[in-house]
Amino acid sequence: MLKSVEIIKNPSVERLLKLWARRYTLNFSDVSLEKSLHTNLMTTASPEGRALTYAKLKNNILNINCQMGCIQAKTFYSYISNIIDLNEAMLITQFAFRVYKKILDIYEKHSVEINISTKTTLENKRIFILGIPEITELAYSLEPILLVFQEQHVVSKDWRSLGFMTTQLNFTNQLILKKLTPTEKILLTPYLKFVEEQVAIPWQRVCAAAVKYEIDSPELNLVEQMILATPKIAESVYQQLVELLPNHHSRRGELSKPDIKHSCLRDLNMFQAYLWLCFLEKSMASIETELLPLCVMVVEGVGIQWEMTEKWCQLLTETIISHLNTEQKTLLCPYLQQMQHLFLQERSRLGYKEELAEGII
Repeated sequence: MLKSVEIIKNPSVERLLKLWARRYTLNFSDVSLEKSLHTNLMTTASPEGRALTYAKLKNNILNINCQMGCIQAKTFYSYISNIIDLNEAMLITQFAFRVYKKILDIYEKHSVEINISTKTTLENKRIFILGIPEITELAYSLEPILLVFQEQHVVSKDWRSLGFMTTQLNFTNQLILKKLTPTEKILLTPYLKFVEEQVAIPWQRVCAAAVKYEIDSPELNLVEQMILATPKIAESVYQQLVELLPNHHSRRGELSKPDIKHSCLRDLNMFQAYLWLCFLEKSMASIETELLPLCVMVVEGVGIQWEMTEKWCQLLTETIISHLNTEQKTLLCPYLQQMQHLFLQERSRLGYKEELAEGII
């Protein structure tokens, strides 16, 4: 869940803020880096180009996409009776529209900074473009409306609809992307990724927690190293899950489907962020009171086999440990062990219900 937190900047916090921002730089992996891309990108990123994108999305298309995202998410959870009624769905859709309207407002006003040196050019297929505004500026700009949007799910008649929130954002993001040109996708994807992660992954709180540590402390160095490795670790764990659980099947299809892979990678990033948060706070409270209840919601409400969650934690722990030296293992392993213990305890508590699980998400 998103929680409001004040970021007090010092060198340690600034270091992690830079790593957080790197998650939202522009991605050129799906396009051909031809010379024409530079021209098209500059045109799309210009004030006039951004205004055209804004006008295309802000009213009818964006409103329809938010409604369709809500409908798709509602259909996805339709096997749970009365998870969200029509009036609630309409209200949540209205707040979703406000979220995306705010994103577009920020996007239209943000001027992309392009730094091209003689060693970093489109010709040799290396370019750096800042994808979003300063990370704390974006976070604070979106925070009030995201908190209200989240609250609409929290106060729903069925508490399980909180899980519906990230599903709705994910569906809506995909629908919006289908309406964009290739260069618009490049420029807008970081914003859409940010909003989906911001309601689920506590990166902002991880950065804020660094304020208590010296910049050369072993704790901060460990977290910095592991944040850099987070995407790689998530990908590795996901691939291992696909291989070890080839028959796992959800309501959306097989574990290897692209949209399910997207959700798995996001959630593996979420697990890691919660672990770094607990490590810096020297407390397991955030995992115990936030992450674990969310997983229980999925296991109990949606019917995922607990085997999946247990294997998830085991593989994640093993993969993280493989990235640590001896000193770092001494620092982090107690937290990894406590995380596994919390999930094993919960499995024991839920054990009598496990025979009801249908292996679906």
